[in-house]
Amino acid sequence: MPNTVTLWIGTRKGAFAARTKDRRTWKLEGPHLRGNEINHVVADPRDPKRVYATVTNGWFGAHIHASADGGKTWNVSEKGLELSGVPDQSLKRIWHIEPGHADEPGVIYAGADPGALFRSTDWGASWEQVSSLTLHATRAKWNPGAGGMCLHSIQCLGKGRIVVAISAAGAFRSLDNGATWEPHNGGVRADFMPEKFPEVGQCVHKLLAHPRDPETLYQQNHCGVYRGKFTGKKWTDINKGLPTRFGFALAVPAAEKETVFTVPMEGAEYRCNLNGALTVARSRDGGKTWKFLKRGLPQKNTHVTVLREAMTSDADSPAGVYFGTSGGTVYATRDAGESWTVLAENLPPVYSVAA
Repeated sequence: MPNTVTLWIGTRKGAFAARTKDRRTWKLEGPHLRGNEINHVVADPRDPKRVYATVTNGWFGAHIHASADGGKTWNVSEKGLELSGVPDQSLKRIWHIEPGHADEPGVIYAGADPGALFRSTDWGASWEQVSSLTLHATRAKWNPGAGGMCLHSIQCLGKGRIVVAISAAGAFRSLDNGATWEPHNGGVRADFMPEKFPEVGQCVHKLLAHPRDPETLYQQNHCGVYRGKFTGKKWTDINKGLPTRFGFALAVPAAEKETVFTVPMEGAEYRCNLNGALTVARSRDGGKTWKFLKRGLPQKNTHVTVLREAMTSDADSPAGVYFGTSGGTVYATRDAGESWTVLAENLPPVYSVAA
């Protein structure tokens, strides 16, 4: 019997919650935080009634809001959320919020533009900058991507292990709860730079660890899809068989050991799906081979973007996978991508989807 699934959807005009008991019929609630840009909204798996949202308001800037009752009520949660040590810069946008591992109760991380990491140890009541990364020795070599210098991926793997990704700076890993960091970009291309394999400067678009094998990492990069190990020296390029190296979205289902999903996009100039046909790519062998999944997805005159936070998967088997588009449609599968249905449509542009 599938588990109950709650899907949190961040959009340009607020957050929505889609709930189901069977992955067939969904009830949509919202919008929460009405009228605000919600870059990311996620429930804390250690206490699912706690929900965190990163909010951008055109008048009041970047904020974090938190709910302790499943989204019924929200409060600003940003004491200490201040950028320091970065001259002539201020917080432009908070891209991602990540509950800590089960072995660190109360810990929450937030990633922001310009390339800043924050940590809370009290469930988001107060924050402090993780200066060991924000002011990293390589920072002078970091550059903003089209969305700014965004720290958009944070994976807490337990036992003090953390990996993050910044566009365009690359991936960084820590073995000591963020006290120290080292670049983790070996073997990853940076085709837009004079040096094609630099220490830092790669444009990671999304990075995820396998939920049940945190040593295994995947990333969708500006320059391809890669598989790596947290403790490895180099990433493996697994892009062969895909129609493009470009894309943003990524999903790694917990119930399948070597499965990864992405949505191929046409290069940096267009940033929409290819040829007007919306297609999901799936590999079930760690990227050695790819299958293209189209059943139930529009195949004509469709030109949308699936952003870096806008794809997710649940823990059931067969896997449920979900993604939202810039056109305001959320698609769902409950058979690991063999067929897709529309879960919600006519929403504002979708920024994030989290199961």
